[in-house]
Amino acid sequence: MNLIALAIPAFFLFIAIELVAAKVMKRDVYRFSDSIADLSCGVTQQVVTVFLALVTVAGYKTLQSSFGYFEIPTDAWWAWLLCFLGVDLCYYWFHRLSHEIAFLWGAHVVHHQSEEYNLTVALRQSAFQPGFSWLFYLPLALLGFPPLMFFTVAALNTLYQFWIHTRLIGRMGPLEWIINTPSHHRVHHGRNAQYIDRNHAGSLIIWDKLFGTFEPEGEEVIYGVNDAIDSYSPIWANFHYYVHTWRRARAFPRVWDRVKVWFMLPGWTPEGVAKAEGRALTEPKYDPPAERRTIGYVLGQFALLVGLTVGYLFLRPSEVGWAPKILLGVFIVLSVTTFAGLLESRRWARTVELLRPTVLVIGAVVFVPDAYVAVEYAVPAVLYVVLSAVVLLTRRGEAAATVRA
Repeated sequence: MNLIALAIPAFFLFIAIELVAAKVMKRDVYRFSDSIADLSCGVTQQVVTVFLALVTVAGYKTLQSSFGYFEIPTDAWWAWLLCFLGVDLCYYWFHRLSHEIAFLWGAHVVHHQSEEYNLTVALRQSAFQPGFSWLFYLPLALLGFPPLMFFTVAALNTLYQFWIHTRLIGRMGPLEWIINTPSHHRVHHGRNAQYIDRNHAGSLIIWDKLFGTFEPEGEEVIYGVNDAIDSYSPIWANFHYYVHTWRRARAFPRVWDRVKVWFMLPGWTPEGVAKAEGRALTEPKYDPPAERRTIGYVLGQFALLVGLTVGYLFLRPSEVGWAPKILLGVFIVLSVTTFAGLLESRRWARTVELLRPTVLVIGAVVFVPDAYVAVEYAVPAVLYVVLSAVVLLTRRGEAAATVRA
């Protein structure tokens, strides 16, 4: 059972509540394009995780069943409590090392790229991170925690961290001593010098206090990363750091330094090589203007795509085969990438958007055996092309100022 997928409607409900609350409180915490970029990264991660989960689940199950030291019961409350503490401790070290080792940071950085801080940022996740994060939890498999218990607790740990991505909740009194709160996690997302690599907790802030990485919230937090990507593309978000580091490494005179850079702190530069200047705290946020019609179009299409993605996550390959599953996954990732291009007024995006439904038509014709069902898929796709042409290819008006939610 995919608890994260089941929680998607709740995610959007709470995003709507935060949006309304921000309006009432007259707080400016959302920008449309930035939030779509956050959600697009989340959609991309969920699609990729469908395939990475095959290795994750199989690896944990095999290790636990073959080498698990204890037989831990699933019907004992103390076992669930120990699993919770174990998952949270393992998460702390996975999270901390993802900030301290460059090649791990290259994946985790996706979660920190947004220059805003709201509930959509919680859903901004790396597509590659699930491919290695599970390795940090293997000590729990060796101890004997059953797969059902581990994956349930791990999902709950992830769900807990959703609500702490908000600026609308202040400090929470004595709770600040024990649990991870919005105040603690705002610090974690800050790029102010005193906030970098602090507060790595999942659910319990006690780990940071125990291992010396705790920092209370003080001055106003500036969000984002020093090596800004200046893009809404989920594809570039996931590859940017690796491409940037590869280019930097090629310029290093010593071969060993070109290898070493991947295992050092992010941004490490060998002696004798000029350090790259980071983004100044006062530099304006990445915020290209978008036409109102484009914003409305992307909003409508993205809403449809979220529904499609939820259905995709529950689509079993054993029922439809792997080819349709892969094709539909490609379509979803292509869609969110194109939406980013439209919001950035990229020339290629309008052409790709017109061609995008072709993937659905091909899929319906090739993979759906029932001709009537295939037509049901194909006809809406053709109508979609017409709608796209009307919206995207008519005369462009003046670019509106960025619309804030």
